Amino acid sequence: MRHILYFFLIALIFSCKNDTSKNEVVEREIPPVVRDSTDFREFRVLDSRYIVKDDLWKPFSKNLEDFTEETYNNLKPLVLEQDIPTLQKHISNGDLSYELLTKFYLYRIRKFDRENDLSLNSIIALNPDVIQEAIDLDNDDYDPKKTHQIFGMPILLKDNINASGMMTTAGAVALRDNNAEDSYITNRLRSNGAIILGKANLSEWAYFFCGDCPSGYSAIGGQTLNPYGRRTMDTGGSSSGSGVSVAANFSVGAVGSETSGSILSPSSSNSIVGLKPTIGLLGRSGIVPISSTLDTPGPMTKNVIDNAILLDAMSGFDAADSKAIKSQVTSYSESLKKSSLEGKRFGAFKRLMEDSLYVAAIKVLRNKGAEVVEVDEIEVKRSGFISLLNLDMKKDLPEYLANSASKSVEITSVQDVIDFNNLDSLDRSPYGQRLFKGIVDDPGSLQYLDSIKTDLKTKSRLYFDTPFEKQNLDGFLSINNFHAGWAATAEYPALTVPMGYQETGRPRGLTFIAKPLKERSLLEWAYVYEKASKMRVPPKNYN
Repeated sequence: MRHILYFFLIALIFSCKNDTSKNEVVEREIPPVVRDSTDFREFRVLDSRYIVKDDLWKPFSKNLEDFTEETYNNLKPLVLEQDIPTLQKHISNGDLSYELLTKFYLYRIRKFDRENDLSLNSIIALNPDVIQEAIDLDNDDYDPKKTHQIFGMPILLKDNINASGMMTTAGAVALRDNNAEDSYITNRLRSNGAIILGKANLSEWAYFFCGDCPSGYSAIGGQTLNPYGRRTMDTGGSSSGSGVSVAANFSVGAVGSETSGSILSPSSSNSIVGLKPTIGLLGRSGIVPISSTLDTPGPMTKNVIDNAILLDAMSGFDAADSKAIKSQVTSYSESLKKSSLEGKRFGAFKRLMEDSLYVAAIKVLRNKGAEVVEVDEIEVKRSGFISLLNLDMKKDLPEYLANSASKSVEITSVQDVIDFNNLDSLDRSPYGQRLFKGIVDDPGSLQYLDSIKTDLKTKSRLYFDTPFEKQNLDGFLSINNFHAGWAATAEYPALTVPMGYQETGRPRGLTFIAKPLKERSLLEWAYVYEKASKMRVPPKNYN
């Protein structure tokens, strides 16, 4: 199996040729660890059938006329792979401006992203007002003591996150006219001065749609490709465009969303830092859902300091979110200055010790003062995960469509989407709609949904908490999204950071897992490891 969104793997493992009967709920056990490989499905569709490149760039034709290849090359040392504090320093010194920074990213996107030999298909839409917004910020007085560090930084949003002035499609043709109001986190970003550069491609409907398609594919955006191996390495799903665009230096950072692995998977697959926070820490209103139980947005960046800054900029209490949490941390980025691993105890899963990169990462942690204990995974049988997603989406998607989508969107349910796609399945659903059909066919009641939520959470916490307590651990160490499913249903936060590359050049991520509201700890641990290991290497063809 490929290294892709966790629940998609589950669906594949336990799928059968016929759709689930309407008269029964099929229980599916969740595998304890996800493995990955280089096996690939054939790409039936590569380029988008709905994005016209000339139309995408028409709003910028005049404003980019004076931005030449020479200008671009002169700015590369100032921008490529630089963190936010460094970019702000260049701007304060007069070597750079928010306008030039924005134009730099636009130039790179136009140069690399679509319809050429290096195309990645990571961007679905661009903010037509983005250059003027950058110019306006240049005319403001940036005061580092008063202004958020995200000020003037171009950020991409996964295209299931509402942002006014751009469509929010979730990659689906049925939502191509969904010009909705800002989501809560989009509003937070803009309030803090961030520039919303555009929308990133994703696995359609956050990879809970087709069931038999490659990760990174959507009808609107086409097939997103991995810059470390365009047609040989998986992008990870479902925040594929967010991961790829950050890896290729198309923006300062991006926002992804995760139900089970959708931030961890593309982040580790594209050698970037991705944080899946505690559910409710970041507001979720105005985001196309899968599961109100498990969904969360999260920051995806090239380094840990930017991840903390982006998390700071999005934080706030979303009163419209039923699981909203008030964070007690005033600044995640400031806390990194005191980062240390001295005396921290981590659990390392014995079955992962065959991975040489994992073993090398553990050595780095030990050299920085951490204690790492090898642990066995306890036997825990869980079931009902797919039904949880089915039943949540069956009720959550209509709520989003009624309350957060544009009034021009006519669909009101999952069945409406299926019917709409059936009118032109070749262009709208070339890989089929198996998982959407499973949602409609699942007969589970709301009472059953409540019972599986409780059961999955209880058993998943038992899986972590048994060694947590026995070994007096601060956190766990995993690889990529191997334990994303357990962390998801336990509702534990997780962060992945680059830990190297396999012989094929395939990126690997070291993933930290902790108890709820331990984001500051996750960021501090990753920060120390990142500084000591220096493992991220940008994709060579995109320098």
